[in-house]
Amino acid sequence: MCQVSSPDIVNPDPLDVMTNRNRVIVATRLYTPEVTAASFRMEALVRALETTADVTVLTTRPPAGLAVADEAASARIKRMPVLRDRSGAIRGYVQYLSFDIPLFFRLLVNRADVIVAEAPPTTGLVAALAGMLTRRPVVYYPGDVWSDAVASTDAPGLVVRLMTAVERFVLRRAVRSIAVSAEVAERLVEVGAEPDRVVEVGNGIDTSVFHPDVPAAEAGRPYFVYTGTMSEWQQPEVFVRALGELTDVDVDIRFFGQGSAEAELRALSDALVPGRVHFGGLVPPDLSASWIRGAVGALVSIVPGIGYDFARPTKTYAAAAVGTPVLFAGAPTGAEVVRAAGLGEASGFTVAEVAEAMRRLLAQGQDGTTDRERARRAQWADDTVSWRTVGGKAADVVRGVLRGVRARRR
Repeated sequence: MCQVSSPDIVNPDPLDVMTNRNRVIVATRLYTPEVTAASFRMEALVRALETTADVTVLTTRPPAGLAVADEAASARIKRMPVLRDRSGAIRGYVQYLSFDIPLFFRLLVNRADVIVAEAPPTTGLVAALAGMLTRRPVVYYPGDVWSDAVASTDAPGLVVRLMTAVERFVLRRAVRSIAVSAEVAERLVEVGAEPDRVVEVGNGIDTSVFHPDVPAAEAGRPYFVYTGTMSEWQQPEVFVRALGELTDVDVDIRFFGQGSAEAELRALSDALVPGRVHFGGLVPPDLSASWIRGAVGALVSIVPGIGYDFARPTKTYAAAAVGTPVLFAGAPTGAEVVRAAGLGEASGFTVAEVAEAMRRLLAQGQDGTTDRERARRAQWADDTVSWRTVGGKAADVVRGVLRGVRARRR
């Protein structure tokens, strides 16, 4: 495994905090109230940074149906319209560019000492170019390796090579790249980042929203829940097919979120298990937490062997934080997280294995195991994957860069 570094970080001078605060721009196409791992991750960074720096977030207007809450934080949130697909997602290169092209000019006119850019690499590229023109360092904060994600789809080889080249350029221009796991850190180095510029901070969940005391949603029938992205590298249809094997059990599946696989999931559900699969669309975090809290189990999947085996989905942490058991199907890294912490069931990526895991979770819900384990699982999440911890670590990386900026100015 590659060795990744921690930058030389010191706490900011109290006098600096009071009289000469640094300025940070956070460029991210996804931000709360959107329910995605990226939006939670960037909000956690901003909350941690805003205590010692002036933070401006350049982001997008949320999709229809998601209201922006009263943003009382000290950070300035600047939202602009963006192209979205029919499901409300910003997915596809035209949609990315509808954010990235205006972002380039927004970065030129907004003053800052450091730019923090979230994925995709096209956003990182825009930030890197703006940083070169304005002589500002860039910190890149991807949730995963985008060239791997593109390669896992049926994208043409030219597109994969182009995305890899863009990602490599961004990683080489960034003064720091923040990784959400050791596996992602290793892949970033393999793609092109310098090992001493990659810092692993972990991944997490907002335990002030996701916790075992949230009210459980009432559905009338027992259900499994799937929240978040539905895509080719998750292939959640395995859960629908497994439900089709449970002909003797009164249980449903409820999907919340969006993604490229949603249309196929709907068609498969109507054909295979009509009336037993429900699609709730995008919901705010607190409602998502309630649906997870009331579920028999939370469904999480990563297709093994297509280049995404290193992923540790945030869905796992959200379920653990409310104490609901996880059913993880697929790649070994995500499965090991579930097994090591006793977070639920980990199965192979086959219909038969997933169906058997569903039966085990149904039995655990009936015999009291789920309720007995709820507090322990939630405590594990609070201790291990709280955004308070992860956001603070990511903010320390940015502060280390700010320290270097200030040192050069003296």
